Amino acid sequence: MKLKVTQENLNKALSLVARIADSHSTLPVLANVLLKAEKNRLSVSATNLEIGITHFVGAKIEEEGLITIPANLFSSYIASLPSSVVSLELEDNKLKIVTDQYDSVINGINAEDFPVMPAIEEGETFSMDADVLRKGLSQVVFAAASSDSRPVLTGVYLHTDEGKLFMVATDSSRLAEKEIGATDKEIKLLVPASAMHELQRVLDEGIESVNVVTDEQQAMFKVGDSELVTRLISSNYPAYKAIIPKDQSIKTIVKRSDLLSITKVSSLFAKETAGSITIEVSEVDQNIHIRALASQLGENSSKADAKVTGEGSVTLNSKFLIEALNAMNGEDVEFSFNSKVEPIVISDPKSKDYLHVIMPLKA
Repeated sequence: MKLKVTQENLNKALSLVARIADSHSTLPVLANVLLKAEKNRLSVSATNLEIGITHFVGAKIEEEGLITIPANLFSSYIASLPSSVVSLELEDNKLKIVTDQYDSVINGINAEDFPVMPAIEEGETFSMDADVLRKGLSQVVFAAASSDSRPVLTGVYLHTDEGKLFMVATDSSRLAEKEIGATDKEIKLLVPASAMHELQRVLDEGIESVNVVTDEQQAMFKVGDSELVTRLISSNYPAYKAIIPKDQSIKTIVKRSDLLSITKVSSLFAKETAGSITIEVSEVDQNIHIRALASQLGENSSKADAKVTGEGSVTLNSKFLIEALNAMNGEDVEFSFNSKVEPIVISDPKSKDYLHVIMPLKA
């Protein structure tokens, strides 16, 4: 293998790919990135056996070839180089890296030992608007469970319902649902949230569309010069629609920035009670009122003007409410519920393509 590539392009590829490499694996090669030079381009790949990412870079190829190189060392080294042309040359599993100022050699591992994610031979294909997907991921992925105790909840569920494409995630204490398009295909994909986090990083601003190829076990997301392949979670997603209240008797419309501000202030006093805050709304006073009490720290009471229908109170995890409000884009939010023991729904009163459900805490 012998080639020349710009430091900027190689550094971008490594920044997208190298973090997937698993330095804690019992297989040393999984801590490496695979470099493959062929047909006037260099591909840079990494995998942890659950997710694989490949980024393609234009290069001047003098000799084709492939090798795996330690991801952390190689990516840190390339990132440290000044903007320049980088020459890569392979000799006996040793990669020689040369620029005008620097000359280094990194020992590699034979590429034959590198595991390749199985190809999707016969699969369904569909495409999504990249900008809508990017924004949708930022509004949904954080709601997936981080614990593996219920693997089905560690995924993001992409599915169609009456011709509309939805993305949903829940950890059983909260749920986020986003409508991201329309399609005549029937789609049911349960994608690990970890893969969706990586997809967020790959989605550059200039990319217009994302092409998806999927079978029963894997999905490939083609994004510009990158390809992300992930194993799917082989479980049936819970019938989550059943927990979303159809009607709420207590409704409050409030400026998102105001509700976010008073929630953040109250959360400072809620650390002793695992983030517990009590929210009260009053149709008479036309405001939303948040209280937090901690025997060791003190107490806080904050309120904001609002348009209120009905009257009641509910106790929530302040962290969940803050994350939900940060995920929303509109100027106002609608905060609605039926009673202190039923789920609350947060949405944009002007757009119903996104909603967030939070389960109440025992007061």
